[in-house]
Amino acid sequence: MCIRDRFTTFPNAHDGYGSFEDLESATVADAQGFFDRYYACGNAVLSVAGDFDVAEATAMIERHFGDVPARPAPVLPAFDEPDLDGERRESYTDRIAPLPAVAAGYRVPDPIAAFDAYLPFSVLAEVLTDGDASRLVERLVQRDRSVTSVGGYLGFMGDEYQVRNPTALLLQAHMPPGGDAGKVLRTVDEELDRLAADGLKPGELERTQARMSARLLQGTDEVLGRALPMAVLELQRGRPGLLNELPKLISEVTAEQIVTAAATLRPERRAVVEVLPGAGA
Repeated sequence: MCIRDRFTTFPNAHDGYGSFEDLESATVADAQGFFDRYYACGNAVLSVAGDFDVAEATAMIERHFGDVPARPAPVLPAFDEPDLDGERRESYTDRIAPLPAVAAGYRVPDPIAAFDAYLPFSVLAEVLTDGDASRLVERLVQRDRSVTSVGGYLGFMGDEYQVRNPTALLLQAHMPPGGDAGKVLRTVDEELDRLAADGLKPGELERTQARMSARLLQGTDEVLGRALPMAVLELQRGRPGLLNELPKLISEVTAEQIVTAAATLRPERRAVVEVLPGAGA
C-alpha cells in the first residue's frame, strides 16, 4: 500500500524512507543541519530494562550521557489530514511479482489523541484476518479460494501501538493466477456488512482477545521486547506503562465497539492498490 494513495498532506503522504534523488542532492551542510535540528536530547529517550541495580544503572547513565548538552526538540508539524471524499484506486505492474495482489487501506481514529476509539480497530483487524477461523480467511481462502492469503493490521509498519497519527487499517491479499481484485473487494465489503448487521458470533471476540493478549505478553518476555516499545511509548505518548496495560485494555473492548468500527469501513473511505504480475512478461 502506497502511503500517498491514502493521504494527501506532505507530512503523511511523502515516502518516509526518502528517495535516491534527495540523497544524491544532499550536501554535507544539509546533513549537518538535519543532525543539529533533530538529534537532540529533547528528541531522544533512553530505556533500560532487565535485572539491574537502579542506583548503579543511574550512575552509568550519568557517566556516559551526563555531559551531553541539553537542547530542545523541534516542534512537530501538524499531522491533520482531511477525510477521503471517495474511494481511490490505483494499479501498477511489478516486474518481479509472479502473482497478483491487492491492498486496501481504511482511515481509522487518531492512535494518539483518540486511543479509546482506535483500539477497537486493532481487535477488528484480528477478527477479520487472524487464524483459520477469522472471517476473511475462512471466506476468501478456504471457501471461495479467491485468494491464497489475506492479512490485516493497523499502521503501515504493522505495529499498531507504536504509530503516530494518522494511520490506516490495512487489508492485503495475494491472489492465484488470473485473480479478480474487484471480486475480492466485493467479498470484503459483504463480510464487513454482515459483521456490522449481525454482530459477532458467540466466543469470537473472546477468542481473538485471548490470542492478542498472549502475543503481547510473549513479546515482552525478552528484555529488548520491553525496552524498545517502552521507549517509543514514552516518546510518542509520555506513557511507557501502556505496554503493561494493553492486555487488559484489549480485554475490555466490547462487541458493540467492534460492530461500530466495522460499519465505518466503507468503500468510499478507502484507498486501493492492485499489483499486476510482471514476472512472466
